[in-house]
Amino acid sequence: QVQLVESGGGLVQPGGSLRLSCAASGFTLNYYTIGWFRQAPGKEREGVSCISRSDGSAYYADSVKGRFTMSRDNAKNTVYLQMNSLKPEDTAVYYCAATNGWYGSRWSDPHRMDYWGKGTPVTVSS
Repeated sequence: QVQLVESGGGLVQPGGSLRLSCAASGFTLNYYTIGWFRQAPGKEREGVSCISRSDGSAYYADSVKGRFTMSRDNAKNTVYLQMNSLKPEDTAVYYCAATNGWYGSRWSDPHRMDYWGKGTPVTVSS
């Protein structure tokens, strides 16, 4: 069965760091576009970062560029999101998602993704 399982969320102080993991099973992650999305209370789900299946490049939302880094470990069939210099506005449930397509500039649209994890909550607060 296709599964995406996130882990690594928790409570962290502003300016701190956190590393999220997304373990894939039932399919080979390397052949898919894989991304991180987040949803804060009362807000729409938004794209955070994505690795394209087309060219392997990583893409980031302007709000996290320079602070977050997405990476992939093919041997472990796992992707990561390293989050540094965290801000209170980063507080949200973070989701891992995948699709076997690629939509270019529309990568941040959650409706383009086919498979979803259940999410891991991240709270940035002092």
